[in-house]
Amino acid sequence: MRDESSQSFDPSTFGPIFGPLVAAAPLNPLGAGRPDSAATRTLGELPLAEAFAPGKIVDQEMAEACVAGLWLMYDDLDRSHTISQSIETPTGSYWHAIMHRREGDFGNSKYWFHRVGKHRIFGGLAEAARELAREHLCGGELEPNTEWLAGGDDWDPFRFVDLCAAAVRGHSSAERLCRLVQQRECQLLFAFCYQHAIEL
Repeated sequence: MRDESSQSFDPSTFGPIFGPLVAAAPLNPLGAGRPDSAATRTLGELPLAEAFAPGKIVDQEMAEACVAGLWLMYDDLDRSHTISQSIETPTGSYWHAIMHRREGDFGNSKYWFHRVGKHRIFGGLAEAARELAREHLCGGELEPNTEWLAGGDDWDPFRFVDLCAAAVRGHSSAERLCRLVQQRECQLLFAFCYQHAIEL
């Protein structure tokens, strides 16, 4: 098994179809956002096997999880949900949990994170969150409810759900930091899915 604890993110490794789509994905809001019609039209017309070319799909569920992630990256939560809820694996549950977190159903998000368990991207995500929190600090002070991001060695998805909820409700000024961490989370999870979907 490959170790994703220090998983890097390089869109150029995702082939000529997925690579540009992933590279151009916006910094999503913590909430639902509005689907990008041009990108979602491209995604909707894309045959799965063609999207992974020249790689060969060896894990169909991981390939579908990549598409669920891309729908989410382009703010089409409904289409992402349709796919992720049919993938009964920790990774499918992870995309499902992010989708519910973004739609504001925080309790349901936590339910799906319980089904994720300890995902193999958590180590890399904790490391990325530490770096982002320290950059965000910039000589000032982090809010008490965000300090764990800068000092933790383990990723706590439930605590992050609570932080996103506080930012959405106006009880925290860490919205941008949360959006950046969320972006990194989606990038790492997409890379994990892609590398397990195809034969390398």
